[in-house]
Amino acid sequence: MVMVYEQRRAERSTVQWPVSVWHPQASRFFNGKSVNVSPSGALLSLPLKAPVREGQQLEVNFPRAQKLASEKGSFARIKSARVVRVERHDALASANVKVAVVFCNPAESSNTL
Repeated sequence: MVMVYEQRRAERSTVQWPVSVWHPQASRFFNGKSVNVSPSGALLSLPLKAPVREGQQLEVNFPRAQKLASEKGSFARIKSARVVRVERHDALASANVKVAVVFCNPAESSNTL
């Protein structure tokens, strides 16, 4: 039996939305989707080939629809994030890896880049 301890600071909502994640160590973007999102973090589904590990800093881009983009003045909501968990247990079946991130200010970035 596996025990999972809840560490979330805010309730998450199930939201499947496309995301584009900038991975600075790989110097490239990986396209995926959100699984759930809260004001403090998100669970993302990324391609299995994305070289993510705990502690890494990423940039998560949530694209906006045309109408919202014109209201907000940009086509994406960009959030700095730190990887807190990587779930690979069903990755072979889905060809995706689940990545839990906590949103942070760019100034809070650690030296794990």
